[in-house]
Amino acid sequence: MHSASFDFIFVLLLLSDLALLGSSRFTILIRTVSAQGVLLGLLPLMTGEDGNTFRHYALAAGVIALKGVAFPFLLNRARRQAGVSREIQPLVGFSLSLLVGILALAFSIWMGFKLPRPMAGTSHLVVPMSLFTLFSGLFLIVARHKALTQVIGYLTMENGIYAFGVAMAYQEPLLVELGVMLDVFVGVFVMGIAIFHINREFDHIDTRQLSKLGDWPQSAPASPEDGFMEKEML
Repeated sequence: MHSASFDFIFVLLLLSDLALLGSSRFTILIRTVSAQGVLLGLLPLMTGEDGNTFRHYALAAGVIALKGVAFPFLLNRARRQAGVSREIQPLVGFSLSLLVGILALAFSIWMGFKLPRPMAGTSHLVVPMSLFTLFSGLFLIVARHKALTQVIGYLTMENGIYAFGVAMAYQEPLLVELGVMLDVFVGVFVMGIAIFHINREFDHIDTRQLSKLGDWPQSAPASPEDGFMEKEML
C-alpha cells in the first residue's frame, strides 16, 4: 500500500469536504462530489502490494464511471429539470457550516488516533478522513432543505464509507464491491426520479414544505334538499 499516495488523496478529500460544506451553488457541489468519485476511484490502484490485478483496474474503472460520471450526470439532469441553481436559506449558514466542519474534523482526527489500525502500514489519515467525509455528508442531509443537496449528502456519506472500506478491507471480493456500487446507483437513480416528480407536482424541491401531507380536498356531497329541488324543477 502506497501510504504517501493515500495521504495525498485523503488531503484532497478533506478539501473537497470543506468545499461541500461552504458552497451554495449546485454546480460546484456536483463537480466537487464528482471529483471525490474520481479520487476514490484511484484508491484501488494503490492497495495492491504485489502490483495491480484485473480486480483493481475493474474496480477503479467502475467507481470512476459511476461516482465520477454517472452520478454527476443524473444530478445535473435533476438540477436542470427542477430549475434550481443554489441552496437558499439553509438551516445552518455556510460560514457556521464550515465551523461545524472544522469541529467535526478535529473530532474525526481524535477518533482516528484512538481507534487501532487493523493493518500495519495503513495511512494514519484513512480513519479520520473517512469519518470526516461521512460526517460531512450527514451534515448536508440534516442542515440543508433542498432535496438535491440531501442527495449529494447521501453520496458524500457513501464516499466516506467506501474510502474506509477500500483502505481497510481491500481483500473484499470484486463482485461484492460492485454489488454495493450498483445498490448506490439504483438509490441515486430513484432519488433523481423522486426530485423530478416532487418539482413537477409542487413547483419546488424544498423539503420544509413537504412536512405535512394530506388527502386532496374533495367537494362536499350534495345534500338531500338539493336533490329534492332538482326534482321539483323537472
